[in-house]
Amino acid sequence: MTDLTGLRLSYTRADLRRADLNPDPLAQFQGWLQEAIGADLREPYALSLATADAGGRPSVRTVLLRGATPAGLTFYTNYDSHKGRDLSANPQAELLFHWPELERQVRAFGPVTRVPDGESDAYFHARPRESQLAAHASDPQSAPTPGREALEATFAALHDRFPEGSEVPRPACWGGFRVAVQEWEFWQGRANRMHDRFTYTRSGEEWQIQRLMP
Repeated sequence: MTDLTGLRLSYTRADLRRADLNPDPLAQFQGWLQEAIGADLREPYALSLATADAGGRPSVRTVLLRGATPAGLTFYTNYDSHKGRDLSANPQAELLFHWPELERQVRAFGPVTRVPDGESDAYFHARPRESQLAAHASDPQSAPTPGREALEATFAALHDRFPEGSEVPRPACWGGFRVAVQEWEFWQGRANRMHDRFTYTRSGEEWQIQRLMP
């Protein structure tokens, strides 16, 4: 195997100064996300979602951001999945966006709640039909399956159950979660590991901005 100790990059693309920051962290995030989308990065709306169960055991996986509003950051999943069970037992999470081509990261932490059913319905029916069927086929998500063949058979049976032209109902166990962000961190890589890092921490209705050591 390649010796990993000698593999490294020096980040020289940009800097991040206090004067560059929007006083509203959501606006700052939306600006960076739009830059990542405009740079034609692959799935720049993908994020790492970290949760922990009631006993504190952590777990992390990749999901897709589906909303960024003053109410919070939204993603969708099966409520009975591993992450869904974690969030039922311990309703808080941290999200990480990593855009290596821009040498940037964003972290966001906060409590998590389910989005209203009507909102989950609207998003579910906006998804491609095959994805709607897959939400049924993969229930309960994260559970063991006897094999790929059984999964494909279930998927085929769902095509028969909900023929083209019929509405696929949203499974009751599937919907959205929203993270009401209480703390943000914006990270810009710099040369010699002297990175620029700023946090936004909520204090009442205001946001306090602080530079962190690299």
